[in-house]
Amino acid sequence: MSFLWSLLVKDPLIILATILMAVLSVASSFFDPDGRKQHAISRAWAKLLLWLAGAKVRVRGMEHIDPARNYVFVGNHLSLFDTPLVLANIPQQFLFLVAARYVKIPFLGTHLRRHGHFSVDASDVRGSLKVMTEAARCIREEGLSILMFPEGSRARGEMGEFKEGAAYIAIKSGVPVVPFAIRGTREMLPVGSVHVRGVPLDFVIGEPVPTADLSLKDREQLTALMREKIASLLGSLR
Repeated sequence: MSFLWSLLVKDPLIILATILMAVLSVASSFFDPDGRKQHAISRAWAKLLLWLAGAKVRVRGMEHIDPARNYVFVGNHLSLFDTPLVLANIPQQFLFLVAARYVKIPFLGTHLRRHGHFSVDASDVRGSLKVMTEAARCIREEGLSILMFPEGSRARGEMGEFKEGAAYIAIKSGVPVVPFAIRGTREMLPVGSVHVRGVPLDFVIGEPVPTADLSLKDREQLTALMREKIASLLGSLR
């Protein structure tokens, strides 16, 4: 019964909400030079999806975020529902750095491009470096924040290996890294499944890690530290 309810009711409503909000976001982009309206629409979409899914979200560590500062947010990646979870619960405007394949998805891709999210193709090293350099410039000069999943794709185990892109952007821009940990989204929507389950979700934010005194030579060390911090946060959720 639960699977049929998800397939016949939850899934169609989630798809419909995503299409509707993407259209609204694209339409608003023509009158939204700073992206605030688009981000508000994205947050409304995220909260709606969590409600439709029947999620019960528990949040900790919000006191670590200063609304007046910009950051590079980094966390573990378990499910497609990680995106709604972070959008709904980080009280700050930010852009994503996403895999290039997502900008090819109808409606969603148009929203991502119009909103100014950064996309990278992992097979194009030179192009990826150019995009990350531009993201760092936007953080530094335009006061933006960026959110990344350093694993690059959804982890099959508890957490995969981290790529150095997040560390590169954080060091290049000179802003702190804010680690966060997610638990429960894989149970809500496992990789390859269409069965959306209403389960408890945990979202915990850690203390910012400063990068102002680091150079690009330190990106491997910073990447290891980010993974360690997120692993510690996950441990606190157990």
